[in-house]
Amino acid sequence: MTRDQIFEFFRRLAEDNPSPETELEYGNAYQLVVAVALSAQATDVGVNKATRALFQAVETPQQMLDLGEDGLKEHIKTIGLFNSKAKNVILLSRLLVDEFGGEVPQTREELVRLPGVGRKTANVVLNCWFGQETFAVDTHIFRVGNRTGLAKGKTPEAVEAKLEKRVPAPFRLGAHHWLILHGRYVCKARTPECWRCPVADLCSYRQKVVEKPKGRPVS
Repeated sequence: MTRDQIFEFFRRLAEDNPSPETELEYGNAYQLVVAVALSAQATDVGVNKATRALFQAVETPQQMLDLGEDGLKEHIKTIGLFNSKAKNVILLSRLLVDEFGGEVPQTREELVRLPGVGRKTANVVLNCWFGQETFAVDTHIFRVGNRTGLAKGKTPEAVEAKLEKRVPAPFRLGAHHWLILHGRYVCKARTPECWRCPVADLCSYRQKVVEKPKGRPVS
């Protein structure tokens, strides 16, 4: 995509959804860290179902430690990989209490020290809670970046670097939300719904699905 096409790409997505947000539910920075850590290889819908009751009881790292690993597992046992995720959440909670006074740090370098928190999770927290212009490349953004020609790369890090360089200023804060939502609901993995895509004419994907398959329900 050219610079003008990229601007128009985000302008249209922004026009469609002026205030994009993560679909994960949380009440504070700590709950956001936990929710994002639990969302690996799981859906936001599934995570939200598991954390609603959990977050009513747990708002701080110390409260999570008081709940304990077994108590946490009871809340999140419907989420994939819940055993290892519970272990990491307890470990990261301990680290937050011991080294950060129970507060979530505001730098990527400090966030990725937390067990179960990688670069993508750190970027989500920095963007959603601290308002930093970061690009959390998940499977949806990786697909959309490569498929559309917006930001091609063989690794999530490469796609992130391209987005960092190419996304224009007015759209940088909301960019990763628009891309995730676009990939989740329109530019889907198996069958991209190009027939209703607002940026299809800007996209370099050659195998566009320009007509809705017969009998396909409207998303």
